[in-house]
Order: sequence, then structure tokens, then C-alpha cells
Amino acid sequence: MNVFLSQQNYHVGNFQLNKDKILGEVERAKNAGADLIVFSELSICGYPARDFLEFEDFIAQCEAAVLEIAAYSNEIGIIVGAPTRNPIKEGKDLFNSALLLYSGKIMGQANKTLLPNYDVFDEYRYFEPAYEWNTVEFKGKRIALTICEDIWNLGDNPLYRICPMDELMKQSPDLMINISASPFDYDHDDDRKEVIRMNVLKYKIPMIYCNAVGSQTEIVFDGGSLVYAASGELKKELKYFEEDRCLISTNDLYNPSPDSSSSASRVGKDMRVAKSTDPAQILDYLTNDHNIDQVKSALVLGVKDYFQKMGFRKAILGSSGGIDSAVALCIAAEALGADNVTAVLMPSQFSSDHSVTDAVALSTTLGTPYHIVPITTIYESFLHSLDPLFANTPFGIAEENIQSRSRGNLLMALANKFGYVLLNTSNKSELATGYGTLYGDMAGGLSILGDLYKSQVIALARFINQQSNSIPEHILIKPPSAELRPNQKDSDSLPEYEVLDRILYLYIERRKGPQEIIQSGFDPSLVMRVLKMVNMNEYKRNQFCPIIRVSTKAFGIGRRMPIVARYLS
Repeated sequence: MNVFLSQQNYHVGNFQLNKDKILGEVERAKNAGADLIVFSELSICGYPARDFLEFEDFIAQCEAAVLEIAAYSNEIGIIVGAPTRNPIKEGKDLFNSALLLYSGKIMGQANKTLLPNYDVFDEYRYFEPAYEWNTVEFKGKRIALTICEDIWNLGDNPLYRICPMDELMKQSPDLMINISASPFDYDHDDDRKEVIRMNVLKYKIPMIYCNAVGSQTEIVFDGGSLVYAASGELKKELKYFEEDRCLISTNDLYNPSPDSSSSASRVGKDMRVAKSTDPAQILDYLTNDHNIDQVKSALVLGVKDYFQKMGFRKAILGSSGGIDSAVALCIAAEALGADNVTAVLMPSQFSSDHSVTDAVALSTTLGTPYHIVPITTIYESFLHSLDPLFANTPFGIAEENIQSRSRGNLLMALANKFGYVLLNTSNKSELATGYGTLYGDMAGGLSILGDLYKSQVIALARFINQQSNSIPEHILIKPPSAELRPNQKDSDSLPEYEVLDRILYLYIERRKGPQEIIQSGFDPSLVMRVLKMVNMNEYKRNQFCPIIRVSTKAFGIGRRMPIVARYLS
């Protein structure tokens, strides 16, 4: 049997676009001589559809799209993902389903059993788990058809009490097909391959794995669809961060291979979290070239899709001459085209001369338009108006924040006037510790760097320069500073980033408690201070814009912490 594997970039709720993309690939597959074409999880409506799934009209449009696509299945089988109705009154009203369309109708259906309910996943909110398991027969093959999480329940510490493939193996399938919407993070691609390979070695039949690609707000899907032979040998790996396709013959998936004796001991809950726990190795792990290369691709795709799918064209950001805004500008220019990203330089009396010249040099190299709008007069007018109330008080955080909010106000005014989207340039270290100004430098419609620690931003800047040498060297080497008071440096308010980022990583990504972090070799008072800063500033992050997710635990929908709480604060 010839199987056509197609990973595509869908748009949540854009039924016409999704349907046209699917039908275009169906025609391509027919011309290639395919018997069956496979698409990804919830390809009909896009993933994640979230509370759209609670609307009757949304489900009706899904059903209509499925029937329209089925009309093109007379010569070829089509596997798509869609929400379907649960006919049993008890339980949730919907299943997350994989549908086999053939001869103009739905010939087979497999419902997702394992509904992830952690991090960015919230499937049990909407879907009922499958309660029966049957292979799907097509062209003389019995197919074990599963959906994403259904193949992850392996290892010594499984997350779920049932394993769908164990049930399906009772019917002696010839082939596994898994349709997936597996998000990117810089830990995940190797784990994904290992999980699929371990399924193949355990059940001794081939697997065809189709993953989604593209970005949906903060979540990036990286594609990388896979085909494994029954021996555990990787036969095909599709491209990452772009649409791709391939045609394979199942006859080629049963050849022997000498490495088929590998064990499945690595697979388990631990594969859902980052690997490095040795404090001495954390920064090397976070900043290695492989991870940073993937992160860059994810950020570019995240920005590009956010704008295209929302119908936006032009972006604006504040360019300070610092490394964060420099990296954000490079990413935005690559994603949107340099002409579509405007940089605004807003120096004050506290800004160094090189901040302006560095920012100008960067925009000149990239080809991005820029404007210089000094804020000294604006800042002084605020102080003049507040003088009766601020009289006889020392310069402090209020005066610093006035500068930041003046810049945010100018950026938003330009965005409103000319139809720009404001891109935020804050990094994860700053967001974690509350080192930012609400309605000032925390303003924006999308955060590019909010899931990257400062150490990763620095590594990304150097990686960008390896490719294009766009960022002036002075930006890379000067001490980080908000430049809101004379001679200010980030280290006046925060620990050195090489220490801070390791503590933050252990707490946020690895969920280590204070004593565990202290036992890793960090100063106890510093650890308690950092964790207090993180927990006390949840109210700020709660008001922040969407962050492109690249880690196992990004701020936003995947990290749900109470604001009014006392733990470690």
C-alpha cells in the first residue's frame, strides 16, 4: 500500500482554508499514486480549538467540512482529525477523533483515549476518552489508528492507567498510524523520536506518524513527521518548521535491522520535561547551538504565523541599543521582512550615546525603518505635573517607570495611528523576577523573547551573528542596563544572569523546591530572594501579552499559578 504523509499548517476555525489545503494535498497524493493520505490531529478545525469546541455552530462546520472532503475519497483513503459527537448521554459531548474517509463516506473512526491535561493541554475539558478500541481495515491492512498522546504511555512510570496500543494489538494490526499535534519545545524532538521508536520495537510493526506544523498564537508546532520500519529503523523524517510531504510504500517498512534490540527504558513521564539538572551544565544545555537553532526557527515561525493568521502586516518595537531589542528586531525582520518592522529609538537624558548609535547601526544593517523620538521633554513634563505631589521626595522607581511608560505610550500611539502591532522585547529572566514596568516595557501584542532566559538571548544573538553578522559587537559585550537612572546596570537589582538563570530554570522548568535548589550549591538567601521575586510578580505576568512558547514551561496558559498566595513569598 502506498501512503502519502502530509504535514500542514492549519488555521484554527478557518474551515475553508483548512479544507482547501487538505483537498490540494489529496489531489497531489492521487497524482502520486497513493492509496491512502494521512493528515494531522484535528486538521479539520485546527489545534487547539479550545472553547470554540463548545459552540454548536463550530462543530456543525467541522461535520460539513468532513463530508465535503469525503466526496473526494472515491479513489483514495483520507485520514483526517476532527471533533465528533459522543452518542452516549453520559460523559463529554465530543470525541477527539481520527476519521478514515473512503468511497465518499466515513469508513472508520478511532477516538483518542489519552487526553492530556497538563501544561498547554486541556483536552479533558472538552473531550470524552475512548471506551472501545478497534483496528481500521483498509486495502487488506489492519491499521492501529491512534492520536498523539495515545502512544506516549510507555515506560516504568506511565501517566495513564490504560495503553490504547495494548488494546489494539489484540486485533493483530499490520501498521500503526498516529496523527498528532505535538508542540515544539527545545526538549521534545529527540523524545518524540524515541517514543515512536519504542512503540515500534515493543509492538514489532511499523509506524507512520503525522505531526502538525505552524503556530497557533503562543504554541508552535514543528512538524518533523516520521516513518519507522518494524525493525525500529527511521525510514523518513519530514522537515521541521515548514510544510512537507512524502510518499512511502508499506512494503518497505518490514525489513530487518541490526539495532532492533534496543530497550524502552528511557520512556516515561520524565520525557515530558527538560533533561539537565546538574547546575554546572544547565547553561550549556540551554544555549547549545542545536537548541538555539531550533529556538530561532520556532520564533520566526511564531511571529510569521501570528501576523499572517491575524491579518496583520507591520510591526513596531522599541529599539534601545540593548541585546533584547536587537534580537527581537532580527527575528521580526526575518519573519515579516525588514520593510515591515519599524524600530523606534526613544533616548532620555539617562541614555548613553552608544545606545542610539548601536540601535541605528542595527537598523541600517537590517534595513528596517527607524525613528528617533527623544522622551526627555515628555518625561520632564510628567515630573512638572507631579511636582506638587512628588515634592521633597527622592528620585526612585516612580521616576524610572515614568520613562518606561512614556516609551510604551509613544509606541502604542504609533501602533494605533499606522496599524502596527507592538512587539514586546522582555526576556524570561525579567518576567520571572518582575524586572519590568506594567504598561511600559511590558506593553505589546506578542512577546518574542518571553520564554528565553537572558543567557539564551545572548546565545541567540551570537548565533544570529554567525549567520548574518547583523548585531553590532558593542551590543553583545556591554553590561545589560535599563538606563532609567545614571550608570544603572541590571546587576544593581538582579543577581548576575549566569546565576539567576540557573536558579530560575530549576524552579520554573524543573519545579524544584527551595531546599533542592540550595542543595545544588546556591546561596540560601539568594535562592529565597529569587523565588520570592518570582511568586510576588505573578500579578504582572497575568497582564502580559501572549508569549511564543519554546520551553517545557513557558509563562502563560501552560503555567497556572495563583496571584493571591503566600507560598515562598
